[in-house]
Amino acid sequence: MPPRPLPFTIPGVGILIATTALLTLVADRGTASDVGHEAQACEINADAALVRENYPAAIALHRRFLRSHPENALAHYHLGFAYGMAGRGTEEIREYRRAVALRLHQWDLFVDLGLAYLEQRDYSDAIDALRTSVALGPQHLEPHFNLAIAYENAHRLSDAMREIVTALRFAPADPDMRNTKAIICAESGDLMCARDEWKLLRQIAPNYAPARINLGILTGSAPELEQSSGDTMEIPQLIGVEGSAE
Repeated sequence: MPPRPLPFTIPGVGILIATTALLTLVADRGTASDVGHEAQACEINADAALVRENYPAAIALHRRFLRSHPENALAHYHLGFAYGMAGRGTEEIREYRRAVALRLHQWDLFVDLGLAYLEQRDYSDAIDALRTSVALGPQHLEPHFNLAIAYENAHRLSDAMREIVTALRFAPADPDMRNTKAIICAESGDLMCARDEWKLLRQIAPNYAPARINLGILTGSAPELEQSSGDTMEIPQLIGVEGSAE
């Protein structure tokens, strides 16, 4: 599964968002929301603890802030993120849903909600959340990439292929996305597509281990693949974006 981005940055503190180098400020992320400007402001010390990855402090400070500002949707979002990073997935989802109920309609909130559902293997709700993220932020690669992974886990392979192809338009050389596309090809029975993707990936990212491992698995199980027309066959376990068997 892709790395979890922080849902914001404090001005002057850069945060890497998912697989891109996109830097975003809190104020920039309010444009897709139905809530007013005041509700977009969170408590700075609570957010600073989140940036420092001090998740117990971030949880405590956000909870204290919400006792006096229970309608602050952004604070519920950030509290949910802190819960998620602390491994408290049920509470994470609860806070994200509270933010949504308070009309915080941001593409990145729905990405995080979808990822939280994915971690619980709730693929139906993950797909619903990530489809909403795509609708709110179609110009971002993260909604498309994560939706592709959700569809792949749900064995909706044609939908997964559509979304990964869309994601790759934003970052054609991204190794995790290329690897994901190859896995979808293999699971769909298109072994030539999978082979070609992994060969390309070995050229553009020669140190990316999943491509080397997966290509070896594929050709080892079908040594005639160089002359194959891509006939369907049983596919062994392949290495996904976290380096674990999918």
